[in-house]
Amino acid sequence: MKTMSLTLGVFLISANAWAAPKPCEELKAEIDAKLKAKGVAAYSLETLATDAQTDARVVGSCEAGTKKIVYKKG
Repeated sequence: MKTMSLTLGVFLISANAWAAPKPCEELKAEIDAKLKAKGVAAYSLETLATDAQTDARVVGSCEAGTKKIVYKKG
């Protein structure tokens, strides 16, 4: 029974850490690094409010879902 309680406690703690909101600049830097590693050259990443209309592709969500990061070629 103690083992089950301990396992459940560890799971709940790790779930909270996993779901923690990420700052936009940190996520934007991670996406930028992945794109550069894949050899993508001409692109822009922009942070917008979640409800903002755009024709760019949404590639991330940050600050607890209040903003989005969009990718545009060129």
